[in-house]
Amino acid sequence: MASFLKTLLLGASIALIGAAAHADAPIRLVIGFPPGGALDSLARSLAEDLRTTLKEPVLVENRPGASTRISIEAVKAARPDGRTILLGSTPPFVLFPMTYARLNYDVDKDFIPVAHLAIVPSVLSAGADQPFKTVPEYVAWIRKNPAGASVGLTNLGGGLHFSVLQLSKAIGVPLAPVTYKGGAPLATDIVGGHVPLSADALASQLELHRAGKLRVLGVAGTRRLSWLPDVPTIKESGYDAFDRANAAYAAFVPAGTPKDVAAKLEAALLAAMRNPQVRAQVNRMGLEPTGLPGAEVTRIMNEDRAYWRPIVKASGFRSED
Repeated sequence: MASFLKTLLLGASIALIGAAAHADAPIRLVIGFPPGGALDSLARSLAEDLRTTLKEPVLVENRPGASTRISIEAVKAARPDGRTILLGSTPPFVLFPMTYARLNYDVDKDFIPVAHLAIVPSVLSAGADQPFKTVPEYVAWIRKNPAGASVGLTNLGGGLHFSVLQLSKAIGVPLAPVTYKGGAPLATDIVGGHVPLSADALASQLELHRAGKLRVLGVAGTRRLSWLPDVPTIKESGYDAFDRANAAYAAFVPAGTPKDVAAKLEAALLAAMRNPQVRAQVNRMGLEPTGLPGAEVTRIMNEDRAYWRPIVKASGFRSED
């Protein structure tokens, strides 16, 4: 009996030590991109704010690779206790289920959306030396020069890719997507005139536009951007192909996370997005801070799915990587 009690007490002690050690573990903000990009900067701004409001250590963990699927799968497999948070873009949750034959996560069953953090504005741009300065001028030029119909993108299977396909259909010229390993090499080729047009996030191109090295021809979405008040939307230029091309950054926790824990994180993240310092930093990166509850993430993603599903199906595109 004494031996049994000793074993029981030892087991309980180990369990308590394990629980205490786990409680002391830092909160991890997991992102699917390497350090230095817009989402990484957003994550570090949020981590700094959360350390103060939650009074806990908060780390940013970069898990790049496989079009952010490595980070998504890592968070799916994490303990659902609110200490592992995915900061991710919405296309892997909206478009990947339509383009991948098999995914190792279920968008609706494996995650709980916690907060909508920022919109990622996208633009169509060209080198400063190109003979066109607006989207209508580009359309007129490409119809006369269809051999130059390549469009630079950072990936296939995202909203910008399908928007380019929609634009191609609208203007009657087969535009050929050319992929780059990131916004920096794409911007370099645009500035150098090696590709006549690019569709990418504003964050990768804003400073080059300000420096006069490239020209933003039009912005995605349905309203102009505060950074570029004189640049029309692509819709204003006569084409609605890019109305829903902008992605968003949002926070997710693994399914099974207790409701009160998710609610606490939601409140902390929304408070962080109201912090003027965080908002200013996000703005500097060419992102539009939002700060909306998790329910809004679900609503917006459902609207995006309904919009993109027929377009993706008609394209016949399948992701291979």
